[in-house]
Amino acid sequence: MSARFEEIDWRPTAMGDISLRRRRDPASDTDVYEVKLGDEFLMSSLFTTGEIALAELGLAKLPCAELDIAVGGLGLGYTAEAVLDDPRVRSLTVIETLAEVIDWHQRGLVPLGARLTSDARCRLVQGDFFAMAADSCGLDPREPGRRFHAILLDVDHSPRHVLHPRHAALYQPAGLRALTERLHPNGAFALWSNDPPDKQFTSALTEVFPQSAVHLVDFDNPLQGGTSTNTVYVARTEPGPP
Repeated sequence: MSARFEEIDWRPTAMGDISLRRRRDPASDTDVYEVKLGDEFLMSSLFTTGEIALAELGLAKLPCAELDIAVGGLGLGYTAEAVLDDPRVRSLTVIETLAEVIDWHQRGLVPLGARLTSDARCRLVQGDFFAMAADSCGLDPREPGRRFHAILLDVDHSPRHVLHPRHAALYQPAGLRALTERLHPNGAFALWSNDPPDKQFTSALTEVFPQSAVHLVDFDNPLQGGTSTNTVYVARTEPGPP
């Protein structure tokens, strides 16, 4: 392999062939890590602003001093790292459907692997976030019915552009109501999207959650030139008793 490009790992999965690649970016003279699923680019270490904002916006107004957080989607780990950067976080459960992605972190094949796997607060769980969210046992196999102060989700490209048809149900009112059962009072659900704000999804959030907001996150795009934008949705559950 050229020093400018390396396919670090490639494996067949139930969702298609997944590959982890590293390339040298000549503009910044840094290594860029990329993940592809089939022919689709899933993520790149060149674009992490939206993933970091997902954590920061999702946790921003939580009232508790000791937070238990769940993240759906591990990827390259930037959302998880931003969660762990918040000193209020007591525990982080990261749910990733592909065991191969967890393995990359455990083997140190991605830049943040050592950071996440060495932090005692962080646990990487292999599982289908969407199936677990709909199941009465919930998001923590060790503690059925466990509630979290925030649930952050970054798996699909957007509520309309999903990686698998079965994911679509979560973005409907019934799926969102099931998520509220996994949250404490004053809890937050936050979602990353690569698409502009979606009126149908914002209506579903408004129907289920007493508070919701849409945040546009701008970032430089050196590949296309100029600025690109992600969307982060943040919704909050009913306050608990004083």
